[in-house]
Amino acid sequence: MTVNILDFEKPIAEVAEKIAALQLAASDNPELLPKIDKLKSKKAALTKKIYSKLTTWQKVQVARHPGRPHTLDFIERIFDEFEELHGDRQFADDASLVGGIAKLEGMPVMIIGHEKGRDTEEKIKRNFGMPQPEGYRKAKRLMQLAEQFNMPVITFIDTAGAYPGVEGEERGQSEAIARNLAVMSSLKTKILVVVSGEGGSGGALALGVGDHVAILEYGTYSVASPEACASIVWRESDKAPQAAEAMKVGANDLKKIGIVDEIITEPIGGAHQDYDTISASIKLSLLTNIAELSKFSQEELLQRRYQRLLKIGA
Repeated sequence: MTVNILDFEKPIAEVAEKIAALQLAASDNPELLPKIDKLKSKKAALTKKIYSKLTTWQKVQVARHPGRPHTLDFIERIFDEFEELHGDRQFADDASLVGGIAKLEGMPVMIIGHEKGRDTEEKIKRNFGMPQPEGYRKAKRLMQLAEQFNMPVITFIDTAGAYPGVEGEERGQSEAIARNLAVMSSLKTKILVVVSGEGGSGGALALGVGDHVAILEYGTYSVASPEACASIVWRESDKAPQAAEAMKVGANDLKKIGIVDEIITEPIGGAHQDYDTISASIKLSLLTNIAELSKFSQEELLQRRYQRLLKIGA
């Protein structure tokens, strides 16, 4: 799906280049096929070995991978009949945060998620996945619409953070995020959260209050980026790897302290290697947990959500 190679993936890329070269030659020389198969096995084993020993900072890099699937990629593969809804009814529509109604195995659901975009033009249109206040107000509107019709709300988190520019502050960025936290805390319908990539700062938290929070194996979730933390603590952004380790932004640490409830295993080499497989895993998680949450009454659901928040870090 992508030609982007991370530093620690270079040994894998070297084997992949050999395979590609031999495949070209194999059309005239079938005797090369066993050698290609052997190299493919070597590549798979090497990928598994490297990805089983990733540092926290390397996981941050995977979470930010340009080829990683985004919200629209998951919508295409997991849901049916998606109808996107636009605008916050106050100022504008924010393309960095997409939302709308779809069907999950025939069940109407409300989907809301960050969208970073792919090529340069789309990234600019999507503001690199960093929403303005109107994006969060759109999300709030859609959540309240879902509540009216008792539709489960499903959010996909993948952002470096809310847009930090002057325009966002002028239009009440912090108030918009705080309002979302309040609304999600008391929303009278099921909320399922999936941290699919980089969950950064309040921009991620504004979609992060839920009854069940899952994270992809190489996703990250933190109060600030490792670079920002390093700049604040050490006055040196190049100490981001140490900051990432100390902040415990990786999935396993987040599970231990109760910030996330489930880790969804990614394909070997990361979600960017196989969109269909990771989408199937997310779909299974959503269906399983919607069924589980359906056992609770509305009051039990709200109390359970409240208790879940109180237990974080205990």
